[in-house]
Amino acid sequence: MDLATLSNTIDELVGSDPSLHGDAESVLALCRELSRLECFVAKATAEFDLWGEWGTSGAKTSVAYLTSRTHLPGGEARRLVRRARALCHLPEVTQAWSEGSITGHHLDQVLSVRKPCTEATLARDEEMLVGQAKKLSFSDFAAALAYWEQCADPEGAEESDLERRARRDVYLVKSLSGMYLGKMTLDPVSGTIVGGELERIEQLLFEEDWAKAKSELGRDPKVTELCRTPAQRRADALVEMALRSRSTPKGAQRPEPSFSILVGYEAIYGRICRIEGGPVISPGTALRWLDGATFERVVFAPGTRIECSIKSRFFTGATRRAIELRDQQCTNEHCEEPAERCQADHIIPFSQDGPTNQENGQLLCNFHNRQKSDQGPPGGRETTGGQEQPGGREPPDD
Repeated sequence: MDLATLSNTIDELVGSDPSLHGDAESVLALCRELSRLECFVAKATAEFDLWGEWGTSGAKTSVAYLTSRTHLPGGEARRLVRRARALCHLPEVTQAWSEGSITGHHLDQVLSVRKPCTEATLARDEEMLVGQAKKLSFSDFAAALAYWEQCADPEGAEESDLERRARRDVYLVKSLSGMYLGKMTLDPVSGTIVGGELERIEQLLFEEDWAKAKSELGRDPKVTELCRTPAQRRADALVEMALRSRSTPKGAQRPEPSFSILVGYEAIYGRICRIEGGPVISPGTALRWLDGATFERVVFAPGTRIECSIKSRFFTGATRRAIELRDQQCTNEHCEEPAERCQADHIIPFSQDGPTNQENGQLLCNFHNRQKSDQGPPGGRETTGGQEQPGGREPPDD
């Protein structure tokens, strides 16, 4: 097939009515074909990079040529060439990408753990990792790959976390207009501490804004009717953090961060390495916090949770906590709402003698819990856990 035929086919497609392809099946098919085309572009770029035709124009590198001729950002051109050069080393990943089963972003993730010391192990496990990429969400695949890296190169994982911590940086400067501009880069543990507190205060501000708007309107407000945007509330939450720090009495007890660590059979005999709701880390990353933090340990084994009776109607106490630590987020395949905004739900309904234990529990956000209740068997909602967010909680903006 020549490129003219491809161009004509694309002309025909883009000239058609998009509404004809707006159904779920068509959109998924288009995404799959886009991945296949991106893979072929990478293969062609590999040949272009190898044979050096780019040098005849005076360009120093293939990246420089692509940047100037395609008007791609330099970072995107480098990514394209990096992907192209990696294809010959990752046959299983390449095959899955060419089929449209995975995307170039999955290849990028695999490349991030491909090092001289992991090449042999990666060659052995590549087929297994591709299988995980096909069935897991992208965030779960990234976490699984991070676990794999820790097993394949435990010392390197420790060094990577130390390197990430060394890159920590915060600056806040006053502009000519008097506004303050800043940027923040924190390692996973420090970022979890700061981000968690920032989100907690921002949530309180959201509830204040919602209550104020409801009082003024006499009804549940829409998020667009609140007096502050999410970005403005985060800014105000950061100021509130500074004010509270400033007002802390001298000599006051320093609060201890709390680490929730998941411990199952594999972790007991392997490596404990994920912050609740956060990134995968190496055990050494948590080591520096041992003297100044509270660590929560949860062991997952059938029948071990006795704090909540299996005949109880609601998930409470350690039983609910175990479910939060295990699931991390809403278990609906289309949702990534964090655990703290979810409710604990019976898989086998309580009305059908479903036990109230972690094996029969799952996290669902308010929306998907209501959806399940509407579609599920009679008997009411099978949920517990915090109060529903008034008016619905808008997701954070990008």
